[in-house]
Amino acid sequence: ALQKLQASNIAPVDMAQCAIGPGMGVYSRFSKILEADGTPMGVRGALQIINQELDLYFTEQDGEMDSDSRFCIDLYTQYAFNDVPFGEADVLARAKNTSVEKLATSNALYAQKGVVRLLTREEIPEKMAHGGKMIWLLTQQLTHALEKNGVAGVAQILTDVLAEPERAKALAYRLFTIAERKGWAGEAYTYNSLVIAWPEVQARVAKLQSEFDKGRQMALFDKEKN
Repeated sequence: ALQKLQASNIAPVDMAQCAIGPGMGVYSRFSKILEADGTPMGVRGALQIINQELDLYFTEQDGEMDSDSRFCIDLYTQYAFNDVPFGEADVLARAKNTSVEKLATSNALYAQKGVVRLLTREEIPEKMAHGGKMIWLLTQQLTHALEKNGVAGVAQILTDVLAEPERAKALAYRLFTIAERKGWAGEAYTYNSLVIAWPEVQARVAKLQSEFDKGRQMALFDKEKN
């Protein structure tokens, strides 16, 4: 059910509410809903389970991310874009099978004088040769492009992406959930906006690709003609 909701491009801010309906539907299908200990389960308990399952669903998607992105997600969850002692970041990086040095070189981290932090969207270069393989960087680039240049800016980036762009949308859902739970309203709004704009972005990407293909065909035709 959650996969269908996400695929239908439900805004992250509405995801929890949409998940409640199917989850609470069990009360109309069964005469009794029981806790693990056999006692009746109240609505409050059911809502807690629904929220736990929602968190688990998005957390499990982290496993589909590249190791560098998984590190960034964990660092973001704990510290947002704030400073972290190098030792703590190094331990986390090793656990994710990556390194602080590699991530700093990739323009994902600031790492100097014993201090590490995630680079903000504004600090990350607008053009990088990662080809979208590092989903964290791609998602940050897309959100910044949306803020700065709107849908057209996002679409322009995606025309050069080699990885699956849907993973960036999935990460936006995940980061929205983290930001909302942490009370980071501005961050939550940013990721929610990217998901909401996604259908329009896809349409713009398709148009750009079509125009590119037509231009290439015309160039080949002119070359053969000459």
